[in-house]
Amino acid sequence: MAAERPRVLSGIQPTAGSFHLGNYLGAVRQWVALQETHDTFYSIVDLHAITVPQDPRALRESSRLAAAQLLGAGLDPARCTLFVQSQVPEHAQLAWVLNCVTGFGEASRMTQFKDKAAKQGAEGTTVGLFTYPVLQAADILLYQADLVPVGEDQRQHIELTRDLAERFNGRFGRAFTVPGPYILKEGAKIYDLQDPSIKMSKSASSPKGIVWLMDDPKTSGKKFRGAVTDTDTVIRYDPETKPGVSNLLTIYSALTGIGVGELEEKFTGRLYGSLKTELGDVFADWVAPFRARVQEYLDDPAELDRLLARGAEKARAIAAGTLADVYEKVGFLPAGAH
Repeated sequence: MAAERPRVLSGIQPTAGSFHLGNYLGAVRQWVALQETHDTFYSIVDLHAITVPQDPRALRESSRLAAAQLLGAGLDPARCTLFVQSQVPEHAQLAWVLNCVTGFGEASRMTQFKDKAAKQGAEGTTVGLFTYPVLQAADILLYQADLVPVGEDQRQHIELTRDLAERFNGRFGRAFTVPGPYILKEGAKIYDLQDPSIKMSKSASSPKGIVWLMDDPKTSGKKFRGAVTDTDTVIRYDPETKPGVSNLLTIYSALTGIGVGELEEKFTGRLYGSLKTELGDVFADWVAPFRARVQEYLDDPAELDRLLARGAEKARAIAAGTLADVYEKVGFLPAGAH
């Protein structure tokens, strides 16, 4: 039964139209696998997206596109709860309560806020950006999640969530499950094709270094063929001295399931060009059915919206219970009978 499975919550921002290969291999693919073993809640976190300026129409389109891509990747609404964050108002309501038990100093120490604020400057940095780790904590605690799948860079946010849960429980009585991190497997880290010292990411990568899943596969093939390697000619896995080649081998292995050692043997005596071209073909074959499934969902927005509304209803069934308990413990008057 689902109730006996550990509960997992994770979210993805709808700020870039298409997912990139790093998103998929680093997180989404593992979300799909977790459906089989956990009680899974996955959110398109559009409230987080507006911590930086958004075009309203583009945000709406990106939210639908994110949902379509998650479904196209294999999330099954019958086996997981997939919903849009803003359609569950309890997220913002719980975030306010948690804001009021969060110290200004501890919020100031969040490294991601410091990094983003440094880029945007004081005038361009919103209070929302400052408090978004608290909203993230609300996202998790609302569903009594046991585990949160995160990369190493998000560990600090999980620590804040745990601290807030323990502080609230200690002050008002137990309302929250204290979640643990579910650190995603290291092997899925995908690097920029042009600068293999940095992770493939929509904010850091150059246009030629990032592979978008919804791009024409010919465009992606060109990016693989233009990937940075090194002056040596031996195809072997060595992240220290051959980060570019190692990244290509990692991607090839992740898309095909062929072990890196086997790939090294396969490409013995061959030049980098053959690895890049073949990887472009492998990617094109892999991405074609994914893009077709996504397009089916996008071609029927009414059905997509219906699936998301049903997901929000399932999410609210749990979120409302948590919020009612929190409100009662904090001392808010109960709402009158309807």
